Amino acid sequence: MSGRELFYIRRAHAGSHLSGDGPFTKKCEKWLRKKTHCQKALITHSCTGALEMAGILAGIRPGDEIIMPSFAFVSTANAFVLRGGVPVFVDIRPDTLNIDEKKIENAITRKTRAIVALHYGGISCEMDAILRLAKKYGLWLIEDAAQGILCSYKGKPLGSMGDFGVFSFHETKSIISGEGGALLVHDRRFVTRAEIIREKGTNRSQFLRGQTDKYTWRDIGSSYLPSDIIAAFLYAQLEKASWIIQKRLSLWNRYHDAFENLEKKGKLRRPTVPSHCRHNAHLYYLLLPDTKKRDKFMRQINQRGIHTVFHYVPLHSSPAGRRFGRAATSMKVTNRLSGCLVRLPLWIGMEKQMSRVIHETFRLLS
Repeated sequence: MSGRELFYIRRAHAGSHLSGDGPFTKKCEKWLRKKTHCQKALITHSCTGALEMAGILAGIRPGDEIIMPSFAFVSTANAFVLRGGVPVFVDIRPDTLNIDEKKIENAITRKTRAIVALHYGGISCEMDAILRLAKKYGLWLIEDAAQGILCSYKGKPLGSMGDFGVFSFHETKSIISGEGGALLVHDRRFVTRAEIIREKGTNRSQFLRGQTDKYTWRDIGSSYLPSDIIAAFLYAQLEKASWIIQKRLSLWNRYHDAFENLEKKGKLRRPTVPSHCRHNAHLYYLLLPDTKKRDKFMRQINQRGIHTVFHYVPLHSSPAGRRFGRAATSMKVTNRLSGCLVRLPLWIGMEKQMSRVIHETFRLLS
C-alpha cells in the first residue's frame, strides 16, 4: 500500500456514501481525465466491465467481427462474445508480443467492426499504423490498456488514442484497488450513454446532478460501479502513482541489467521496449529457448521458493476460443513465444529478495 488507503476508506465510511459514484469515485475520475485528456473517465468494478461497456457503446451485434491478439486475457474476447461478436485472432510481433499491425489488414472482412489494441506489459502497440487502418475501414478502435496506466506511445498516454480505452486496477497490476477498472470515453457524444449503461440502464447520474427531477430505465446496462470504499483505496494509489511506477521501474531495470549477459550468450531473451514507448514496469518476463527449458526452469526455481508463472494460454487454442472465434492468420509466433515466457516476481518491497532471484536464475540458466 502507498500509505493513505485505510485513512481514505475511513473517510468514505464517515461520509456515509459507501455505494458507487461517491466523492472518491469522482476524485479518481478527475485524476484519470487529467492524465489521459479524455472526455469522460468512468470507474468500473473491473476492467472486464469496462470492456463490456465498450462493446455496448460500439454497438457490437451478433456476427460482428472484432480483430484482436490471441495472446490476451479472456476478458478481451469475452466482452464482445457476450454481445454475439466473433473474436478474430491475429498473430503477435516477436519483439513486443503485441498484435502484429502488419497482419491486421488481411484479417479485415465486410463483417469487421472493431480492432482491439492490447498493450502487453504496458508497452504500446504500433498505434500509428493501427489508427490508419481503423480510419481507412471505418472501424472502432478500442485500447485494452489494462496493464498500461501512465504508459505512453510517442508521448501520447495509452488509452487516449482509440475511441475507447480501458484500464485495470486488479491487485496484479501496477496501480491497484483489489478489483477495479476504468473506461475512457473520447467522443463527447457517448458520454451520457456510457453513464446510463454503467447505472443499470438508468439516467441516475443525471438525476444526482440535478439535471432531471427523476430517473428511470432508458437503455440496456448493468451495475458496473465499484463502491466508494474501493474508489477510496484506489485514490490513495493514484495520488502516489508516479512514485509507485518509479519504484517498480527501478526493480525492472535491475532485472534488465542483470540478464544482459545471459541474453548475449543466447540463453534467454529480455523484454523489448521500443524507444518511442514508455512503460510502467507492470511485469518482467524472460523468453527461454523452448517450452521444455521454460518448464524445467520454472519447476527448479519454484522448488527453491521463488514463485514464477507463465502468462496467457493463447485464446485461439482454448476451448472457448475455438468455439466462439477464429484465427485469421498463422499463430506461429503466438504459439512459440507463449510456451517460452516466464514471469519473474516483481513487487514493491522485494528489493532485498531480488538478489536471490537473480542469483538463482543465473545458476539455473548459465
